[in-house]
Amino acid sequence: MPALPSWLTEPLWDQFVALLPERSEFHPDHPLGCHRRRISDRIIFDKMLQLLRFRCSYEAIADTACSATTIRSRRDEWIQLGVFARLKQIALDSYDRIVGLVLDQIAVDGSITKAPGGGEVAGRSPVDRGKQGLKRSGMTDGYGIPLGRVLAGANGHDSPLPAPTLDRLDVLGPLPDDITVHLDAGYDSGKTRTLLNERGPHGHIAHKGEKAPIRASQRWHVERTHAWQNAFYRLARCYERRTTVIDAFFDLADTIITVRSLIRRAWTTHRWDERPNRRP
Repeated sequence: MPALPSWLTEPLWDQFVALLPERSEFHPDHPLGCHRRRISDRIIFDKMLQLLRFRCSYEAIADTACSATTIRSRRDEWIQLGVFARLKQIALDSYDRIVGLVLDQIAVDGSITKAPGGGEVAGRSPVDRGKQGLKRSGMTDGYGIPLGRVLAGANGHDSPLPAPTLDRLDVLGPLPDDITVHLDAGYDSGKTRTLLNERGPHGHIAHKGEKAPIRASQRWHVERTHAWQNAFYRLARCYERRTTVIDAFFDLADTIITVRSLIRRAWTTHRWDERPNRRP
């Protein structure tokens, strides 16, 4: 069963392979000039998509095409090269150029998920009987396109997270002069308002103790994006222990979400050779 439909996998792979360095089929340092052939990058890429989507273990996804050790080593190699982060940035730039990011309306919110294996950014979850959990402070534009995230332990408070989360806006280039940041009641504090006043954006913060419809502000966009991310089961129940690996899987998921939204929204306004026959 494919992890993603071909209309989404193929453009992802075309851009991903363009970021990889040239590698010889055999290792050049082998004394006899021959060696076992290097496993195709496309095989590892497809395995990474399956790991992200289905949350299976490396040993379970390994087969005669490649071993679990090969998947891990190639993953770490790509992380060291910064391929996942660059792929996400290219997807954001493409979306901004074709559709346009809604950067005058920013939504920030946190989400707690399970982290049974613990790890560098795991902590005791207050909503899961003290089991190990992971909190992410996510930021989206006014449509729900993921712009960045900050990872922390599930036992951490939300108040220290908006500052490093909003720092992710620096890589997006020119920003609108008037930006509104939508936050839920968990950020209803003087510390958050002082932070926003120092940085310039206006804050639209829900008040504690006051019930409001979910669409009372633009905050629901980030909550929908959390649901999109949790549809990738490796993020909803994370067994990875290293922060760099978790960030790589999040970058890959954010790239998929961005490209999927780009194809769906551009389907009625643009034409290209591999355009799906019907709207995805």
